[in-house]
Amino acid sequence: MEPIVVRLTSMNDDWTEAALLRQVHDPQSKYAGGILDDTGIARANHLGTPAFMAVWAVSLVNPASRYYRDAALLLAMEQAAQFMLNRQHEDGTISLGSTNYHSPPDTGFVIGGMVPMVQLLQAHEGDWAELGCVISKLKLFLERTIPAMLTGGCHTPNHRWVLTAALGLLYELFGLPELVARAAEWLDEGIDITADGEWTERSNGIYNAVSDIALYHTARTLNRPEWLDAVRRNLRMMVYLIHPSGEIVTDYSGRQDYGQMADLSSYALIYRLMAALDRDPLFAAMSDYAASFVRQPGAVNNNVLLGYLLYHDLSQLAGLERAVLPQQYKKFINYDHPMKLHLQQLDDVGHHNRIDHSSMHLAFGAPVVRIRDGQTSMTLMSKSPSFFSLRHGEVRLLGIKLSTSFSPGIVKFDVLNAEPEFNANGELALKEFQLTTQMIKGYNGPIPVEHLPGSSESRMQLSPWYLLPHQHRPLTHAQTHTLTAELTQGDAEWLLRIRSDELEDVYTQLTFIFGAEASIQGEDLQQVGPDSFFLKSGNAQITAGNYGVEISSGAHEHWLPVLREDEHPAGCRYVHVNLMTPFDRTFSIKLS
Repeated sequence: MEPIVVRLTSMNDDWTEAALLRQVHDPQSKYAGGILDDTGIARANHLGTPAFMAVWAVSLVNPASRYYRDAALLLAMEQAAQFMLNRQHEDGTISLGSTNYHSPPDTGFVIGGMVPMVQLLQAHEGDWAELGCVISKLKLFLERTIPAMLTGGCHTPNHRWVLTAALGLLYELFGLPELVARAAEWLDEGIDITADGEWTERSNGIYNAVSDIALYHTARTLNRPEWLDAVRRNLRMMVYLIHPSGEIVTDYSGRQDYGQMADLSSYALIYRLMAALDRDPLFAAMSDYAASFVRQPGAVNNNVLLGYLLYHDLSQLAGLERAVLPQQYKKFINYDHPMKLHLQQLDDVGHHNRIDHSSMHLAFGAPVVRIRDGQTSMTLMSKSPSFFSLRHGEVRLLGIKLSTSFSPGIVKFDVLNAEPEFNANGELALKEFQLTTQMIKGYNGPIPVEHLPGSSESRMQLSPWYLLPHQHRPLTHAQTHTLTAELTQGDAEWLLRIRSDELEDVYTQLTFIFGAEASIQGEDLQQVGPDSFFLKSGNAQITAGNYGVEISSGAHEHWLPVLREDEHPAGCRYVHVNLMTPFDRTFSIKLS
């Protein structure tokens, strides 16, 4: 048995024991049979009771588990299956619990793990007939979901592939052709991934892996192997989005993992599945690396050990050569993506930038530069609240952001410019990068009378502001404000030049955001909050562990601790440099 399987089996047994202790045994409780999660409630979502049912299913059929064919665990599993039936709504859906009530996509997440769970148990039913009761209850739950899967909608881009995976898996189990037809309706919308492998939501920490595993099942169950190309693209991109510690780059995410700590654990199964399919040494190496971070069961639709036991071809990876994962690279992601062309087509679509219960994700395909040099890892980003981040050993410069009072709040640079340069080995050799944005802000004139609702007399009596056709107001006194950030890479230093146009007296703040573990020292540092400092002049030294970064030099041209509509989340440490336009300042970030 592979060492990783031994480790996962041991952890799975620990999770099995912990979940048994949290199962609700009060027969009068509406949560009877469910497993309490960290909210203190037993929930039927993909991170709740079903996630632990997958853990239990693995323990019951894995000969290496100390719970193998355990009668008490089987009884607990039957009670959990009954809980799922009791919590299932009449329309066949479940509710996420924190939000998303009577939710087809959240039901799809559960199906994505429950069908493989049934398939794993069925594979062992011949030798252990007692599994039949659990299997029957799980299949009844799944059969009840079919009407919702045939009619239900989504919120987010990834939900579409969660639904197609659920439809395909249900088809694999029940064989109903209408499931295939419904999946085809979603697939007809086309794929939402760039040539370099970035999904719409730019969510390296959560939703990339969700889309990858969902499309794998979609392609497999519906005989659509061409859809695996998107999975391959994303998995190859992710090789270049890992810091030396194994932390994933989440600095520009369009979802809730933005700026949050995340690791590769959720990619362990999909890398393994694709490595087995393609016989790919890089995917095999990434699967091993990702599996080393598994510490929790994860979502039911992405249980690593369940996948290992169900898909026997995964055992073939024991003899597959592993590639060496790159630690020295420069990677320009989405350089050729036609983002500007796509944005120009917005007006022609007709939705006027409005979509209910979701986001337009207009940053899709924005350029990103990733640079890795051993223990140093850097990211340059456009269309993001932060435009530069760096990891240097234990020092975490989580981001550099610029805020202004012109369009109050954080500046998101629109354009990342850099002409590709290549060395003699054909490797990217860029050292200079430029980010720019031009903001426009004006004033709204009176609405022409021909566009006003009602008569002049009725408007004299009552004219609610929100009922006026504001789209017809002419723009007056429009002002523009252009900002540029130029970054130049040296041997052990980055130079950051920040320039404004000549518009006067715009309050500006440049902020360096560090992890909470950072120690910050400097001769002219003024502490303005528990974890917030002005760098008024000179240098600041930031250290963590055996590594350090020096920032120079400070400025304090206004006294505002924070600009309007900017915010500084808790759990970080901040160094602010206050500027007034016009300015042309160069800062250095030295590594030690």
